[in-house]
Amino acid sequence: LFSGAWSHARSGIMAAQEPSPPSSLEGNKPGFPKKILANKLEDKHLCNICLKILRRPLQAQCGHRFCSYCFNKAVSSGPQKCSACINEDIFEEPTSILKQGCAFPDNAAKREVEALEAVCINEECSWTGTIKEYEANHEGKCDFRILPCPSCKELLRANELERHNERECPERTLNCKYCKEPFHFKNIKAHDEICPKYPMICEGCAKKKIPREKYVDHIKLCTKFRTPCRFHVVGCDMMVEKEKIHDHEQACSYKHLNLLLHFIMAGAPVQGACALLPPPPAPTLGTSFTPLPTAVGAALELQLHSEKTKVAELSRRCQELELKVSTFENIVCVLNREMERSATTMEAYNRQHRLDQDKIEILNNKVRQLERTVGLRDLSIVEMEAKMREMSAATYDGVFVWKISDFSKKRQDAVAGRAPAMFSPAFYTSKYGYKMCLRIYLNGDGTGRGTHLSLFFVVMRGHSDALLKWPFNQKVTLMLLDQNNREHIIDAFRPDISSSSFQSILCLESFSFSLALCSGGHCLNSKCRIWVLITCL
Repeated sequence: LFSGAWSHARSGIMAAQEPSPPSSLEGNKPGFPKKILANKLEDKHLCNICLKILRRPLQAQCGHRFCSYCFNKAVSSGPQKCSACINEDIFEEPTSILKQGCAFPDNAAKREVEALEAVCINEECSWTGTIKEYEANHEGKCDFRILPCPSCKELLRANELERHNERECPERTLNCKYCKEPFHFKNIKAHDEICPKYPMICEGCAKKKIPREKYVDHIKLCTKFRTPCRFHVVGCDMMVEKEKIHDHEQACSYKHLNLLLHFIMAGAPVQGACALLPPPPAPTLGTSFTPLPTAVGAALELQLHSEKTKVAELSRRCQELELKVSTFENIVCVLNREMERSATTMEAYNRQHRLDQDKIEILNNKVRQLERTVGLRDLSIVEMEAKMREMSAATYDGVFVWKISDFSKKRQDAVAGRAPAMFSPAFYTSKYGYKMCLRIYLNGDGTGRGTHLSLFFVVMRGHSDALLKWPFNQKVTLMLLDQNNREHIIDAFRPDISSSSFQSILCLESFSFSLALCSGGHCLNSKCRIWVLITCL
């Protein structure tokens, strides 16, 4: 009741309103309705043709303003007299004649109109803004605008149109859940009466969900379905189950013959039940049979002929079915041979696939083995390259110049603690002599950290240590080169032979000295050079 009352009330509200105008962005339209203004309306904002608020105003040479759409529509059929000039009694030719090309866009009026405060004209919509915002973002998009249903033409709000189309519209299109065919909602009952997939119930066996298109075939085979007796044309009005028709005809054969006799003799069907005549008395010995009338015999012969015709028809159908069965058997044999051939081919493909998989596995193993070999070769190459670099940088005369490039960056790494120490390449006093290197702390070490550069002389384990004289007692001269050849920093020392650092081939650093952090010519172009001389005593 509430739903019906609401539908009736809503229909009354919608009938009192008109469809909302389309958006001007869809094309050139007449002026804005006066209702959208939130403040007082001024005459200068009105079009002199449609008498609505100016939309894309044009100013004619007579000074009056018009909507672009209204002006173009008015002059499309030729020059026209300005109705505003006539009303104001200021008509003057040719100034008051409106024609193509005599008007220009009035951008000042356009900006003034677009800045006016506006509200939505649709009921229950609370939108507010300027006319410019209304035209760009709200006109034609308001959820409360009134639109006609495309099917039943009922006026509805835009936000209710989708629900109406899905649930309420009497003209909406549905798909039958049984046959999937489309139909209008108002024709649902008529469609159910003709739907070929509509589920039906057999009145005989009570089987449910029988499609209408198969119902006739079902009742032909259903043994519980009640059908009229074959003698209903002569007056037998009993409905008998198919499986009991034979029993019925045997039990009521006498009555059927009486009905048939009356039908033939009267020339019209007899209405009533089978019990028109009392059952015949039981035959006794010596009773003679009364011959049936000729008409009855003719009717029986006609019925016999009809039965023979049916038998012949059934025989013909059986022969046709046997022929079809034979054809289907031949087709099945052919399909079986094709299946066997396909199975054989599939087995051969499977065998080949297994062989291919084995080959792929063997190739994968070889690839993995080659990858391991390549990895070992790469390691060997890296080691050989390291040895080559070491050999190319090594000297064998006891004189070694160590050039340190990118000095500034490496010193910053030392200050940050990322690489506090650096080692020079190895060098030798002779080809089979002592093996040595230098170690430098670019930010200093120990007490010189942060203020000095610390340099260590290191005796390394070499291949010829067993042939050399120990302890190490060679004179060592270290020089930090001034690359401008002005002031070199030089220091020399003789090893302390009593120190454990020079007693055997297990020795490490033997001497160190510190100097102030280099500047000027000692570090030129971010490069530093250290010169070492080993003098044999």
